[in-house]
Amino acid sequence: MKIVELHTLTDRQVEDILTLMRELTSSITVTAEMLQIAVSSDNTHFFAMVEDGGRVVGCASLCVFCSPTGRKASVEDVVVLSCCRGLGYGKKLMEYVIDYAKNELAPIELHLTSNPKRVSANALYKAVGFEQRETNVYSMMIK
Repeated sequence: MKIVELHTLTDRQVEDILTLMRELTSSITVTAEMLQIAVSSDNTHFFAMVEDGGRVVGCASLCVFCSPTGRKASVEDVVVLSCCRGLGYGKKLMEYVIDYAKNELAPIELHLTSNPKRVSANALYKAVGFEQRETNVYSMMIK
């Protein structure tokens, strides 16, 4: 098992990641084109957890941006294949993302959001050092 940053995707990786995205959310349709745009973006670091046979079993992205209050990154789309959950893969993936931010992007403030219903995921984020903030999150889809 290894974690790699992807800048391009093979057809197999696209299929594996589309499977992961369907497990993450059913409310958003992710396309192969959307994945290719994300991994090739200069502002996105897309990390994949890959088995020895090449199957992608987990992923996370780190979206970097600058604001007047400093450089920040949003941790997005963290998911591990359901058959691989409970094996510590999510923790390894999050630790990798945090180490990458420390070694390659610091100083930087990391943010992430997680649905309260994702109890295990929320416990993981706290366990690796994220602190829960009392804030409101607003969203607007512009088409």
